[in-house]
Amino acid sequence: MVVKIVHEELVHTLGEPGRLNFSGSSKPHVIMLVGLQGSGKTTTAAKLATYLRREGKTPFLVAADIYRPAAVDQLMTLAKQINVGIHQQGTNARPADICENGIKAAKEAGASVVILDTAGRLQIDERLMDELREIKKRTQPAEILLVADAMTGQEAVNIASGFNESVGITGLILTKIDGDARGGAAISMRAVTNVPIKFLGTSEKIDGFEVFHPDRLADRILGMGDVLSLIEKAEEAYDEEEAIRLQRKMMKNQFTLQDFLEQLQKIRKMGPIGQLMGMIPGVSKMQMKGQFNQEDAEKRLKRVEAIICSMTKKERENPKILNASRRKRIAMGSGVEVRDVNEVIKQFQQMQELMGQLRKGRIPNIPGLSDLMKGR
Repeated sequence: MVVKIVHEELVHTLGEPGRLNFSGSSKPHVIMLVGLQGSGKTTTAAKLATYLRREGKTPFLVAADIYRPAAVDQLMTLAKQINVGIHQQGTNARPADICENGIKAAKEAGASVVILDTAGRLQIDERLMDELREIKKRTQPAEILLVADAMTGQEAVNIASGFNESVGITGLILTKIDGDARGGAAISMRAVTNVPIKFLGTSEKIDGFEVFHPDRLADRILGMGDVLSLIEKAEEAYDEEEAIRLQRKMMKNQFTLQDFLEQLQKIRKMGPIGQLMGMIPGVSKMQMKGQFNQEDAEKRLKRVEAIICSMTKKERENPKILNASRRKRIAMGSGVEVRDVNEVIKQFQQMQELMGQLRKGRIPNIPGLSDLMKGR
């Protein structure tokens, strides 16, 4: 009951779900990203562009961080990676000029949203704020979003307050939410600025970015998991037809190591295994107690993938042909011991036996299951 009350208060404090507000602005709509160095602002610009394109928009990036070494090159690389237009003028032009010219270039390219990656500093200073105020005046952004590190702690209050007083931010993007901090900084920043949290950066990957949902972040802060986000990630990785095809193969006992490899790769694309496990209720507590080692789990998954990738197509389709010499070759090809190869094959065979028992309507012989059913 106490947890429920705290959860409800947290949801209320964190505010409404995040959404961009383009009302009152003409195309291309301008989003100005601000923040300190190290907050993940440049990567966030590319993540936001990827999100906007999924939403049917045509994003365009502007590289206006002329102070941080390689910031322009980083954004250009990311823009190429996600296939999004970009404007840059090197590091000698004035940031406000770069932004203004970038909006013109975006119009010519037919973009609907422009994302300005402005310069950060190691700390808030008046020169930075003057520069941001000039960019704001000349570009008239629809949104000014503060990109802030979730690991910042109570220093987040000073950062958020400083940017809000100087340029008037309209929203927050919280990054590194996959780290040890569960997002307590969000409460402080939301309270001091009274602006909504729009998005969360959930991993270093380009697709590690999601719309803010207050109830889900409250779950994370309280260590209750985030099942809905996990389901959303699974839905992005799998389509319905593929799921039905896979189910049929399993029920006919036609599930192969090739199928297993493909599913493993899809799981890894969903995000770091520790992040996925942390979304399951109870697992985050296990992580805190040291019962779940994220690094070891990632290594095991990579090792299994390397072992299966070292097999021929014929071997993946029919593991029964894997004799001693073939297993030795696979071990050498994947950089592991033969016993590791044997373990993967054994686990796969056990999984096939389990599916066979389910297909025949039997209760699978899972260690501990009979005790559980007897209430022990």
